[in-house]
Parts: sequence; C-alpha cells; structure tokens
Amino acid sequence: MKIRLTFLVFLLSLHAFCQEETTVKKDSTSIMETEQLKEVVVEKKKKAVERRADRTIFDFSEQAYLNSGSLMEGLKKLPGLIISDVAGMLYQGKQLQVFMDGRPLNIYSNELNAYLEGMPASAIEKVEVITNPGAEFPATSGGAIINIITSKKAQKYLSATYSGGYSFTDYDDTRHRFNNSMTLSAANKLFSWQVQAGQSYGESFSRSNFQDADVVLSNNFSDRYNRFYYLKTGLKFDFKKDRLLVNYDITSSDNNAYIAAFGEGFTTDDKSMSGSLYHDIMLTYQKRFEDPFKKLDIRFNFNDNSNENDLNSRLTGNPVLNNNSNQNFYQFRTDYSQEIPFLDKSKISAGTLADLLDFETESFNITNLDYTRSTLAAYTEFQANYKKFEFILGGRLESYDIEGNTDTDELLPFSQVRFFPNATAQYNFMPQVNINANYNKKIRLPDTAALNPNNTSYQNPNVTFFGNPNLQPTIYHNFEVQLNAFEYFFINYSVTDAQNQIISRIINTPDGAASVSENLDKLTIRNFNFGIPLPYMLFTKGLAETLKMDFNPDEINFLYIYAGNQKHIIPGVDLKSVWNFNLTSQLVLPKKIKFTANYTISNTGGNYYYYNVRKPLYQQVDLTFSRKFLSDNLSISVYANDIFNTNHQYFGITGTNLLYDNKYDSRRIGISLNYKIPSKNKFAKEEGSILTNEKKQQDNDLIGN
Repeated sequence: MKIRLTFLVFLLSLHAFCQEETTVKKDSTSIMETEQLKEVVVEKKKKAVERRADRTIFDFSEQAYLNSGSLMEGLKKLPGLIISDVAGMLYQGKQLQVFMDGRPLNIYSNELNAYLEGMPASAIEKVEVITNPGAEFPATSGGAIINIITSKKAQKYLSATYSGGYSFTDYDDTRHRFNNSMTLSAANKLFSWQVQAGQSYGESFSRSNFQDADVVLSNNFSDRYNRFYYLKTGLKFDFKKDRLLVNYDITSSDNNAYIAAFGEGFTTDDKSMSGSLYHDIMLTYQKRFEDPFKKLDIRFNFNDNSNENDLNSRLTGNPVLNNNSNQNFYQFRTDYSQEIPFLDKSKISAGTLADLLDFETESFNITNLDYTRSTLAAYTEFQANYKKFEFILGGRLESYDIEGNTDTDELLPFSQVRFFPNATAQYNFMPQVNINANYNKKIRLPDTAALNPNNTSYQNPNVTFFGNPNLQPTIYHNFEVQLNAFEYFFINYSVTDAQNQIISRIINTPDGAASVSENLDKLTIRNFNFGIPLPYMLFTKGLAETLKMDFNPDEINFLYIYAGNQKHIIPGVDLKSVWNFNLTSQLVLPKKIKFTANYTISNTGGNYYYYNVRKPLYQQVDLTFSRKFLSDNLSISVYANDIFNTNHQYFGITGTNLLYDNKYDSRRIGISLNYKIPSKNKFAKEEGSILTNEKKQQDNDLIGN
C-alpha cells in the first residue's frame, strides 16, 4: 500500500511539471468587412519532448541549447543518442538509419558526419527518433530511424526567416565557423511554395594516435576547412481534396585538410581534398476521400550522390589516393489506410514498395566495385483500441536481389524473400501514463560506405581504412518494454539479438593497423534507460504547493536527469557495459533570459563491440544563454560548448595491444540568431499564431512527409 501511494505521489509531481499552458483568445483574422465573426482559438505551446508508442520527438525550433550550433552538436546533446567513429549513431542501443524529411538520406560514415556538421541546427524544426518502426517503414531500417525534419510552414502571405551564427575554438590556435540561411514561403490560389537556402564554413583541428604497445604506428595532426551549401524547395498544388507535392533538394560540400603524420619508419605531410554533390527529388500525390479517415499516398523518390576523395603528398607532389564514387537510388511506394468498424477504434494500413540502388566506385580511374541492389515489398498493419488497451499488429514481406563485382571477382550473391512481423501492446493506466511492449524483426543491408573498397578517410604506410564489398545483411530481433508518464519520465529496457551484425573493427596487419568492416556471427545488445524531470520548486515550495500551480515547463526552472546502460554481448569475449549520464538544467533569469546547462559523461572500462573505453566517450559541459526580442520575432543565443575542453576519445582494441585516441577542438564559443522577418500583411501575426489541428499542419508542410 505504501509503495502504491508513493508511486501515485510521484506521478502527481510529474503531472504538475508537465502541465501544458493553454490560452484562449479572440482571432481577429476572421473579422472581415462583409461579416463580423469571432472565433475562440486554443493556443498550445510546443513540447520540448513528446513521447509516443513508437517514437520520441525532440523540438529543436524553440530549444536554444539544441539549435545554436551545428546539427551534429545539437544531436549529441540529446539524452540517449551516441555518435562516435567507433559506435556509429546509436539511440538507446539501437543503430539508427538517418532520414531527412521522411525519406532516407542514403549517405553514411564520414560523409554523413560532414553533412551533419555542415547543416546548421537552426534550420531544423524537430527530430523524431522512431525506436519501434512499424510495418509501414522499410524493414531495412534495422534497429531504429532518426527522422530530421527541417523548418517548414507556408502561410497565405509571404513570410521569411533568417538564421545565422558565428563561433570559434581556441585549441592551439583560433579557428572560425559561421553559417547563414534564409527560408521564404508563400501561397496563392494555385499553389504554395517554399525555398530554404544556406551555407556554412568551418575550420577545425584534430589529432589522433595509433599505438601498438610502446610503438607509435601513426600520430596525425589535421587542419580541416569545410564548406557546405544547401537548397531545399517545395511546391504544393491543391486539387479539391487531393494535392501534389514536389520537393527538390541539392547539397554540395568542398572540404580540404592538411594532415601531418609520423610513426615508426615514416613521416608524411599531405593535403586531402574531398567534395560531394547530392540531388534529391520527391513527388507525392495524396488522394483524399469523402471519409476523412481514408487516404492514399503515392510517392516517387530519386537521389544521386557523387563523391571525390583525393590525397596528395606535399613532400613529393605525388598522389596518394584518388577515389571516387557515385550512387543512384530510385524508390516507388504506395500507402493506403482507413478506419474499420472493429472494437473501439481500429485502422488498417497497407502498401507496396519497389526500390533500386546502383553504386559504383573508382580508384585511379579503375572501377573496383559495381554494386546493384533491388527490393520489392508489401505490408499490412492493423491498429485497434479496446478499453485501456492499444494494439498494433503488422507484417512486411520483402524480396532482395543483390549482385555485383569488383575489379578481381564477382560478389557473393544475395537473393532472398523474408517476412518481418511487428507487434505492440500498450496499456494506459490514466491519461499520459502507460506501459507498452514491442517486438519487431528487421534487417540491415550493408551501407555503401561499409562496402566501398576504397580508402575514403586517410592512409599512411602504417594505418589504412577500407570497406568490404562482400558484407552480408544483418537480421535483428528487437524486444522492448517501456513505462512512460507525462511525456518526460520513462523507464526503458530493450534487448536486440543480431545475426551477421555489421561492425567496424581495427585489426593488426603486417604493416601496422587497419580499420575494416566485417560481419559478426552473433551479437546481443542489452540496453536500460531512465529519465526523470525535477522542478526546482519542489525543493523550495514543496509538493503540495507545486501541485496547486499551473505552469508551462518551458518557463520554469528544472533539472532533467537521464541515465543509460548498454552492454554488447559477443560469444567468447569478456565485455563490460557502458553507462551514459546526461544532466540538463534550465533556469529562467531576470529579463526573461533563459540559461541552460548540459552535462554529459560516460564511464570507463565498458565496451562498444571490440572497443574498450579508456576515457569517457563523452565528457563535456555546455552552457547557453538565450532571449527573445521584438515581440518574440528575434531570438539570440550565446553558447559555450565543452567549456573545460574535456571531450577526448581513447580506446583499447580487444584482443590486440592496439590503442587509439583522438582529440578535436570541441571547446567552441559562439552566438546564434534567428529572425522571423515581420510581414506587412496586417493579418500575418494572428494567422501565424493559430495552432491548427494535425491535419491542417500536414497540409501546410511543403518540405517533408
């Protein structure tokens, strides 16, 4: 009885923290010369975090500590999200496939990191982490999906938003970074349109060291200069109930690096030059019916990605690397859904998919990989509610055909048909308090960065990096149970059993060391996560007074505590778990200045695959001061990331005497601003402040979905 009472009091305190502020006001936009009508509109604040049965949504647009720097810097501050060279991109232990605006980016590894570093976080509306992808998502999503949604909203008047920022680092020298972007949107009787364009320039420094016992294999010092440009466009045509969306994106990067290195038996001084050009076009026709709960979407997506990677010796003038690649991706899919009269509320969904990927690589003008992969798929999914229960049951049938050849031999063919079930059951104790359990079977096809036989990172006489064209797909069985209370509090435990897990591993070679991609026969990942918010007023006013108050979480002082534990289990290898901790504190200072402090740290001694963590994977303190001006149209943030310059990665390689450490200029101080340029339309402010229902919001989305 005492335990139940304590738990109830705890939930009530969370409920007090998570109450949403709503205001009722008169909508002056409806007052016209021909008719005098007044509407009552409920305005609702955005949630910093929103949890659903299959995903967690993080708002970037209103969180200054997330949107002040690059997108990469913002993502690294999300509790439970790990981004590193050795672990890749993981969320609560699950490998992430990266989507942008609802469609796969199809870029990986160093190229993906450069993309995330180049994209300013101020251009992002929100980030969805889909931890339990249902049957509607391709089974190739593997463990989970991260969907990065760019800022997008079109009104019936011309609107414009400018974002810009500047920052610098002081690690052994001053290095600079700046970005600028502009978003324009408007609508007329025929169509709506939106354009988002921007650029970024960044200078950075890093040093890394490969060591075998007491022998230095390679000590590298790199000065990097990265230039990134992007353009995202959207058109929407309305045909009564139906509509056509046309999206075209283009990004380009031009990166240089000066790399000095020395080790046993060599000294080098090289210049690296890399560039990429990425095109993506999406056509979406949305058929709507008299029944508002029935819909049909037809989509076609194409993207082309070209990369060049050159490394030249500054000592001899000779080329060291000359590696190029080109990737074309085509996808056609249909999605249909409608409600059905069964139980309290039921819906059935079905769809088809066909895609084709062509990937070709060259080294010194010799084609050394020609890879083709095609997929055919069909799915159906059933959702139903019964009293306090919610159920999802689905299945996806996918057929794969993979073939190709290198410059010396044909690839191992892969031609299979597989069935992928998924099931979710959720019990709602009360509004916003639930427990759910999930199972899904997924597959991860080798990404093109892991397949690429060319070295696209760096090479010297003792250290090299290369892919493996003969990698086989990974099969996942994902099990998860989670308790959620009022969006912010959760306890999560998950187990992933993987067969043929694709990993990156450092091995000994006759010349020194190499980073290779390989299949691991069997791997189990166990993951535990816990998050809880603590309003500071609990300590000053007590629980009873806090429960009496009606407040918005964005406008109070609080501490959010996150802890996560992840353990990789490889048969025959003694591995320990890794703990990750994150503390985020918000203080509202005088003059409406918001101060946010973010502290992240992990323990030592744990393992990611075959990497033993000798120094915390993350260890940094980030501070952000932000304030809004000019009727909230102008937001200014001043921030300092890793103020103590403690972020330093250091790993031992299990089964070898190899040690690897890396330090980059992670301490960064900067300023960021976001200005919503006021429209001359006298109804603009009122129109922009109305929070419409979900369907209306979707109708206003041009870039995405």
